Amino acid sequence: MTEDIDDKPQPLLEHLMELRNRLMWAIGAFFIAFLVCFAFAKPLFNMLVQPFTWAVDWAGMTDRKIELIYTAPQEFFFTQIKIGMFGGVVLAFPMIAAQVYKFVAPGLYKNERSAFLPFLVASPVLFLLGAALVYFFFTPMVMWFFLAMEQTGGHGEASIVLLPKVSEYLGLIMTLIFAFGLVFQLPVVTTLLARAGLATSVGLAAKRKYAIVAAFVAAAVLTPPDPVSQIGLALPTIILYEIAIYCARLVERQRAAAKAAAAADDPESSADSDPQGDA
Repeated sequence: MTEDIDDKPQPLLEHLMELRNRLMWAIGAFFIAFLVCFAFAKPLFNMLVQPFTWAVDWAGMTDRKIELIYTAPQEFFFTQIKIGMFGGVVLAFPMIAAQVYKFVAPGLYKNERSAFLPFLVASPVLFLLGAALVYFFFTPMVMWFFLAMEQTGGHGEASIVLLPKVSEYLGLIMTLIFAFGLVFQLPVVTTLLARAGLATSVGLAAKRKYAIVAAFVAAAVLTPPDPVSQIGLALPTIILYEIAIYCARLVERQRAAAKAAAAADDPESSADSDPQGDA
């Protein structure tokens, strides 16, 4: 299979120069995407505030004005920078992934390249699915949970109203998006490990109870300290772990089918490699 490798012997300096070029393309793509997102930071922030609006509607506060505050002069400016960086990473990810693939692809066999390419497509798609779940469901749910703690006041009770800070609200939704986006990569990572022979469906199934505990521990670390977001992350993680086991089984079935086809094409070599046949 060595003829399938496109990589040619190159001096170390040429490899380093190629790496530099790939990094320049990736950094340049991120910088351009950052500038675009920073220029539209306020509309993007208003879009991210939309789940809060939905939570207000869920709580029955239809006449409430959506209001966020910042308590330091530079707070909203740095919030816009974070939005630009967050959007820059998302928009530039296809270019970054393409540069990584172009750097490592020459050293891969053709079948390895054909197996690796679908994961470059599946990874951002799954990340966007996790982000969409956060945006349309879990962020409104979490904000509805916090809104339920408000107190109207009167008759000896203080009036307690939720006024989120722009930086803290952005930090909340970004944390949830990254947490769910990373968790949704579980089937991709597991399938790659199964293809490499580093994980099996039987081994993953045997470690199911440990995975459940790890899911709740990771949810407690990655999400805000409220039960809604923690359970909301842990349950999809457990479901995705089951999907990962199924993906590993598919890989094992494909490998078994390929071996059976190879044995059917060359029965003599398979008989020679069978110790029972030698006996």
